[in-house]
Amino acid sequence: MTNGAVEYSGEQVRAWPKALRPFRRREYRMLTGSMAMSLFASGLWLVAVVFQVMAWGGGPARLSVVATSSSIGVVLSALVGGVAADRMSRQRLLRIVELVRVVGAGLAGVLALAGWLQFWQLVIVAFALGAAEAFYFPAYSAMLPSLLHPDELLAANGVEGSLRPVAQQALGPAAAGALVAVFMPGAAFGVAALAYGLALVFLLFMKPEAPVAEGPGDDESVLRQLREGFTFLFRTGWLFATLAFSILYVTLLVGPLEVLLPFAVRDISASGGPKDYAFVLAAYGVGGVLGSVLMASWRLPRRYLTVMLLLWGGGAIPMALIGITDRVWVMAAVTFVDGVTNAAALVIWGTLLQRRVPTRLLGRVSSLDFFVSLALMPVSMALAGPVGESIGIRPTFILVGALPIVLALTAIVAWRLPRDEKAHPLSATTR
Repeated sequence: MTNGAVEYSGEQVRAWPKALRPFRRREYRMLTGSMAMSLFASGLWLVAVVFQVMAWGGGPARLSVVATSSSIGVVLSALVGGVAADRMSRQRLLRIVELVRVVGAGLAGVLALAGWLQFWQLVIVAFALGAAEAFYFPAYSAMLPSLLHPDELLAANGVEGSLRPVAQQALGPAAAGALVAVFMPGAAFGVAALAYGLALVFLLFMKPEAPVAEGPGDDESVLRQLREGFTFLFRTGWLFATLAFSILYVTLLVGPLEVLLPFAVRDISASGGPKDYAFVLAAYGVGGVLGSVLMASWRLPRRYLTVMLLLWGGGAIPMALIGITDRVWVMAAVTFVDGVTNAAALVIWGTLLQRRVPTRLLGRVSSLDFFVSLALMPVSMALAGPVGESIGIRPTFILVGALPIVLALTAIVAWRLPRDEKAHPLSATTR
């Protein structure tokens, strides 16, 4: 172990359930507490934005503008965020991110409660929060191996996968729905700012982080370090194949889910409202918890790349039902299934990066993952509203359900991923 973490005997380790073993480490507990509050705040923010736009009388196209602004912030900042995670204290970087979120969400809340919030202001704040998000997860992912034993990384990724749906897709949206129903969207913005503030407090109580290990090229320019990360990406078949799939997968799913799903619940179902939409999101969250916990409690599949891509591609198939049903409970069942499969795949993916990517490149590769897989997210957001209004929400979701499995099978076959899995069993991988 590094960073002065306390070691435990084999008997003590076995006394902990596998999925909970990372919690033996104090610094990991603090980091996870911060992440939980941050995810909860993000869930509040996302749903509050939806109902703020609706309160202004806006539709899918108008919501697309706000969502696109946020995703542009993510894409433009992702690569710089990865370099920053490899060059500076990741702990300090996370604190800066949370401070930006506190200011952004707090400003939106004050303006909304005072009746002064305008659409262009919401677009700007969404951009700032998206940019902050791009710095967060490269730093978080690169920080984990310095806090935990390699055997604990799968469980840690399972914890993150569990917290994300619970906090961001279930508790946060549920709290936002209640606040909007009783008060107004501005109240949800304000509570989100408070939650981001609590996330910052957890980070402030962490012990100082050990210096980032220096290696060849640490004195190089940002552009040279970015080029090194891209070179690793293009020369590593499994990484390139997965990210090539991801960029198309995200383009197909993210826009319809974030822009069209609220209107599918409201317009297609018989009684859609804020609580129904929160219920559908909560179902996704519950599924995500189950998928993360199950994957973190098992051993990684021997065919980890194949299983991961089939979970993503196959898990999207039920999305077609949103284009057929008019029942909220069916929509919730669909998002539940997608939550299970998506979370399980993400646990595998996070562990794969931390085990097969050299430590000194992990921040940059994590940011490339963030950047490449989300590069067309603004396009997805921008197109979802107009496409949904043009061909209809029902046909759009039928297409969303049908295409990802085709893309997954193509990636598995074209890049011969089963052969790579056989040549590189994860249990034998060294760092």
